[in-house]
Amino acid sequence: MKKLKYIFLLLVMPILGCSDLEEEPISVLSPDGFFKSIQDVQTAINGSYGNMGTEAFWGRKFSLPLMLRSDMVGIGDQGTAGRRKDHDNFAVADDNGMITAFWPRTYQIIAGANEAIAGGSGLGLPDETLNPVVAQAHFVRAYTYFHLVRLFGDIPYFDAPIQNIAEASQVSKTSAAEVYTNIIADLEFAKQWLPDTQPSSALPSKATAAGYLALVHLTMNNFQDAYDEAKFVIDGEGRFDLELAADFQDLFDATKQSGLKEALFTIDHNGFRSGNYGQDYMPALTGIRANQFGDIGGGWSVAVPSIEVYNRWDGRDYRKAVSLDTTGIFNGAVDDFMNFPTYDARNIQSAYIAKYARFTGQTSNGNGRGSEHNYAQMRYAEVLLIAAEALNEISPGSTEADGYVNRVRARARNGNGSGFPADVIPGMSQSDFRNMVLEERRWELAFEFKRWYDIKRRELGIDAFGASGFEERPNFTPSRDYLYPLPNDELQRNPNLEPQNPGY
Repeated sequence: MKKLKYIFLLLVMPILGCSDLEEEPISVLSPDGFFKSIQDVQTAINGSYGNMGTEAFWGRKFSLPLMLRSDMVGIGDQGTAGRRKDHDNFAVADDNGMITAFWPRTYQIIAGANEAIAGGSGLGLPDETLNPVVAQAHFVRAYTYFHLVRLFGDIPYFDAPIQNIAEASQVSKTSAAEVYTNIIADLEFAKQWLPDTQPSSALPSKATAAGYLALVHLTMNNFQDAYDEAKFVIDGEGRFDLELAADFQDLFDATKQSGLKEALFTIDHNGFRSGNYGQDYMPALTGIRANQFGDIGGGWSVAVPSIEVYNRWDGRDYRKAVSLDTTGIFNGAVDDFMNFPTYDARNIQSAYIAKYARFTGQTSNGNGRGSEHNYAQMRYAEVLLIAAEALNEISPGSTEADGYVNRVRARARNGNGSGFPADVIPGMSQSDFRNMVLEERRWELAFEFKRWYDIKRRELGIDAFGASGFEERPNFTPSRDYLYPLPNDELQRNPNLEPQNPGY
């Protein structure tokens, strides 16, 4: 059979060399003869970045289930698609339309990275020229597989371009343990070769790779390694040009994000002009129907915090005011959330997510779609909390760990004058500190697609979805629901991917 090579992605050509990777989709290309310069390698990597910004990945299909699967967000409008409600209710089947849509897109992202690595290797360039660029592809591959392995467990693993379609269609699964080993190897390569700083947070830096190494090791309970990697970033914050934003609100103001230094890596939806490429849906999905604030046409009332999020979040915490909308503008007048259903029956009586619908900047479509938002995949605040959590596991009672949490809390006190949240009480027990830092992650990273992964890695599901949790979900089953089902269409095409994940 004739061997074929394909780039399974839309290659994108950069048309601005600077801010936030403004890109324009071109076409699907074969890489044969394509790689002639280091810029061609960068173009292939940019294709992977472009695929991250599509509707099938971070625009909606991949990101929304992560949010719904947490214990802080449920479905507002019950008339929304059943494939969304199934994620919220832990009733997902192996033909769920969200999963079958994003699965191929993730492998397109990986394919672009693999093509860049392979294409670069044939240029004959010295390591000092090639590796700082190729290191981006290693990071992209690690980033994508890290999502996949946490969601699915054992998965197909490709570390080279597809050369024979027939052989690729018979690939079997790689164990989660081996996938993690490969992720760490990619991130270590990226950490070695990526530059200290980049012109945009949409490009990974050395600190990005180290921050993700810290999170990977934390996920694997390799606490010493997690601490060491987080400490590497913290000790080099000046070198890496990192700092906490002075005002928490600015992190979610699309017009101010590019001037901040907190994001280690962002998915950039800016610069695309049509269709589902680069168009984010989170302002629409989380917005209040009929709300006239921002003049974006209101939202769709799909992903809405449970009322318990509002009730249990201390009102003195400035992050609550930034993260939740408790009022809207209807018929020209301000009204509070208890009356939201009055203006549209698809609204519910709860505070809504404000991080994406409040300050969208310019938009290219209705309901805030195609906003100016960049979506931070990791912020420096999270690195501080990773360091605190990991250090508590290896050296409980450390004042150093207290200090990392206190830096995050000091910013949370800005803007309200209440003195809350107070600094950590010194000398907490290991168990109390562990619970405290997980709660700190809940509030600091609320609605940023992190909570489900925390529930999974700490196996909190029974409590989180039980009667005393924020969001009771009786259908949650630990033996099944810590993993997604593998998509049934993939299993039908390739029986070597059997068995299906337990319970599906």
